[in-house]
Amino acid sequence: MTSLQPLRGTLGDVRGGRLTKVFIATFHHLVEQEDQDSAQGQQAGSAMISGPYGNEKPLVIRVSFMTCALGIVSLPLMGLVACVLISSIFHFEDSTRTHCHVPNYLPSISAAISLSPECHIWRFCVGLHSAPRLLVAFAYFKFYKVRFTPRLPESALAYLSLAFSVSENLGLLLLTYVSSSETYFVHKEGFVLFILSSFVYMLITCRLWKAIKRYSLNPEDAKSHHWKVRLLILNLSFCAFATFFYIKHNLYCESGSYTLFALFEYLIVFSNMAFHMTAAWDFRSHDVMVISCSEPKDF
Repeated sequence: MTSLQPLRGTLGDVRGGRLTKVFIATFHHLVEQEDQDSAQGQQAGSAMISGPYGNEKPLVIRVSFMTCALGIVSLPLMGLVACVLISSIFHFEDSTRTHCHVPNYLPSISAAISLSPECHIWRFCVGLHSAPRLLVAFAYFKFYKVRFTPRLPESALAYLSLAFSVSENLGLLLLTYVSSSETYFVHKEGFVLFILSSFVYMLITCRLWKAIKRYSLNPEDAKSHHWKVRLLILNLSFCAFATFFYIKHNLYCESGSYTLFALFEYLIVFSNMAFHMTAAWDFRSHDVMVISCSEPKDF
């Protein structure tokens, strides 16, 4: 930047207005110099962002991680609620019928997402949230690697956490896009893969965050670990109750047993969603940014 030099003049210059003219000319010169420096700075900043695409200003979309996490979790949540409501109102008989032919009052998730248009709503919501969920899994993996690079048990658990997170997502996609009315065996295997991967993933995550809490002074980390453990215990409890009522229904065909199974099945999914929602605490100071630059086309 150009500094303003002291202006000197005689009393006659002041009276004649010459000093005023000199000051105005110097001021205009300074303004022009500032404009040139500012334009050069903007061009340099734009070049740093856009890289090889020239000086065109890129499109930048910036969203807080909290908002992103809410959007990811809300998609399957709203899809499940919509499917259960539509099945209960318009397809009640078809969605609650079992081989026992006893009265039931709630559709299971498998039955609710196998009818039309419920299956299309569920597939749309799950498919849309799958890619961002994989990005969160890799974000966690990078976070763990930075925290636990020199430590063997936690560093190995970081790889397992990523593997079971991806496996959980694949199991969810499998049971979503292969309904129980189409190929029951494949749908069942997808459900088992989802439940087992989810359980192991939550267990590993609680172990990693126990180590993080031990060496962290941030109360938010302790809060995140506390809720993760709570939700893990709830999820396991709901799984146990759902298994109990499912076996009871198949063995004794009691009225209402399948309804209780369906209820605890909902609670399993809700507790799983709540567990994944704790990522909003873990990445509370982070933003998700999408930068789009116009790439030159060669023909």
